[in-house]
Amino acid sequence: MSQPEERNILLIKGCLAQNPKSQKALFDTFAPTMYAICYRYAKNSDQAKDLLQEGFIKVYTKLGEFKFEGSFEGWLKRIFINHALEYIRKEIRQPDMVNVEDSHELSSTTIQFHELDTQKIMAQIQKLPTGYRTVINLFIIEGYSHKEIAEMLGISESTSKTQLHKGRHMLQKMLNNNF
Repeated sequence: MSQPEERNILLIKGCLAQNPKSQKALFDTFAPTMYAICYRYAKNSDQAKDLLQEGFIKVYTKLGEFKFEGSFEGWLKRIFINHALEYIRKEIRQPDMVNVEDSHELSSTTIQFHELDTQKIMAQIQKLPTGYRTVINLFIIEGYSHKEIAEMLGISESTSKTQLHKGRHMLQKMLNNNF
């Protein structure tokens, strides 16, 4: 077992014993990575901070469900992604999701990310409509398939594909106009 995993086990056991120092150490260890996930799905940094806090509350309440199998960080990421999606479904109700049947003439879009600063790209992604931003995050960054995204968001696979295409196209325009 690697040192980080051993440390995680000690942190988990401390948290399960309601040890405040362990809870703080768990937060301090994983907050930067989990904040990055929250920020990708949020509209702004304030919303991302709220998602982070609420996500850690969920982690602490569900920690007893972790079976010490597989990656603890992977388990955490799944909780945060699901929490962000829950928030989006509850608060937004996907008003900017577009069905493929409603779209006309889709063209191919290529984004030249290699020349751009990652933070500038993420700032532009934050400006995308919720549906586009969510599908881009799930497909490109998290690596989910359109079928998985459709199940997670309660949409069709074709809607997921359309959201990805339109989101990429809009992002390309935004990047071309700002850089």
